[in-house]
Amino acid sequence: MFTVYILRSSKTGSYYRGFTELTAEERLAYHNQGLVSSTKGDCPWKLVWFGVFEERKTALNFEKYLKSGSGHGFTWRRLVHRT
Repeated sequence: MFTVYILRSSKTGSYYRGFTELTAEERLAYHNQGLVSSTKGDCPWKLVWFGVFEERKTALNFEKYLKSGSGHGFTWRRLVHRT
């Protein structure tokens, strides 16, 4: 199984989108231990959304979409700011 996830920094309020073959909770622990160079300055992180995919390619494509301009809008409207 492959996981795409979104984290929110409790320090800065910024979002991070990622892909892993671990569970979302296991990957969150890596981020909060400062083991991921691109996120270690904004710890602690909270998990705000994750999706599990059966196919690696599908998960990687969805992660790439979430990191795009329209993906940022989709993230905000549909995944993290649902009202």
